[in-house]
Amino acid sequence: MKTTAKKMSVFQLTSIVAANMLGAGIIMLPSQLAQVGTISILSWIITVLGSLTLAYIFAQCGLFTKKSGGLGGYVEYAFGRTGHFMANYSYAVSLVIANVAIAISIVGYGAVLFDVDLSPLEVSLATIVLLMVAALVNVRGNKSTGRISNITIWGTMLPVLFIGVFGWFWFDPEMFVSVWNPQELPVFDAVSQSISLTLWGFLGFESAAANADAVENPKKNVPIATFFGTLAVAVVYIVSTNIMAGIIPNIELVNSTAPFGLVFAYMFNGTVGKIVMALMAVSCFGAIMGWQFTLSRVFKSCAEAGFFPKVFARVNRVDSPVRGIIILLALQGILALMTTDESLNEQFAQLVNLAVVTNVFPYILCCVAVNKMLSIEGATMGLRRLIYAMSAVAITYDSYAIYACGEVPIQGGLAVIIFGYAAYQAAFHWRPRLVKAVGKHPAYKKIKSEYTL
Repeated sequence: MKTTAKKMSVFQLTSIVAANMLGAGIIMLPSQLAQVGTISILSWIITVLGSLTLAYIFAQCGLFTKKSGGLGGYVEYAFGRTGHFMANYSYAVSLVIANVAIAISIVGYGAVLFDVDLSPLEVSLATIVLLMVAALVNVRGNKSTGRISNITIWGTMLPVLFIGVFGWFWFDPEMFVSVWNPQELPVFDAVSQSISLTLWGFLGFESAAANADAVENPKKNVPIATFFGTLAVAVVYIVSTNIMAGIIPNIELVNSTAPFGLVFAYMFNGTVGKIVMALMAVSCFGAIMGWQFTLSRVFKSCAEAGFFPKVFARVNRVDSPVRGIIILLALQGILALMTTDESLNEQFAQLVNLAVVTNVFPYILCCVAVNKMLSIEGATMGLRRLIYAMSAVAITYDSYAIYACGEVPIQGGLAVIIFGYAAYQAAFHWRPRLVKAVGKHPAYKKIKSEYTL
């Protein structure tokens, strides 16, 4: 179908990258990190360094690659078509999981905002409705999604920036120090316990690469959006979450499903707190919309490359893969029902850890493949040596992040990866060989001749 789609600008792409990261982590992170204590600032430092290293590597990938397919195109340089499939498949699965987790966090804010007590099933049903609305907005195309993200991101940015600039007037250093390590964990264990949460907050910096075919001048704009979007969000995260730990008593922060509304209620009053909750919910709805957009583009590019069913590549006149969006909605709805839990925070945490494991796997593949890419595409020796060293740091960090997610998410992520590899082999290696073998068999030839008119 001929499309009339308009490309996003670099500012719109950067907004989507920032919105994806902020929506992925910011609204529930303060409550999750409060369980570990303010010692989690050490995890922030490690994660920021690791994420900026990854962002720089991905920026170089965006500059040098001549292959389409986002992350899969990067990985193809070293691992061929199999690597291309595995990277985008694993990334696509992580996006399905992440979207459900973000929607659950918005439901938590909505429940506090409207003072309603939802049952676990009602939480899952509300999550499904949110996902449906966010996905259907994308039917209007690339440019529309970029414009809406530019607006909704301020629902998060304004409250967070206010805390970062003015929150110090309510900040109590003694409160911050008193909850440094409430569980009295060894430093390594405390950092490990929060590293997956802080990394979760940065999932999304790679979405510029995933949306490369929807932006103007991707060679130039994808690296800019990747690095500067990550840098801006890093500052926002560290400042806001740590100031909050010195304003709200730890026990209240731990049990809150709307921590940003709670902190503004502490600083001002309940009405202001509810206004902030509404702003954050709107902003995170924009993040879900951006993630649904990214998810549909990943499936579309994989379908165009011949890895996924062609239905995911079919688009309307504004380049929106409507049929693929509907199928992905069904998958996310099933996942929302499968992860129903009495505790909304626990439901969120389960999904976060599994999303981190499945998302970090393609990061590692990209870090291994980037050196081969730079060699093939003629990068200078100085840049190749720098990226080689940075790749070693990034792979070490990624491996540690996977370890920190815990045994169950690792097992779940491993099952997802093994299933994907087996499915790929069955579809692209075993099936063609089986069809060829059967076609040559004498019995098949005899049956075919008897039943062919």
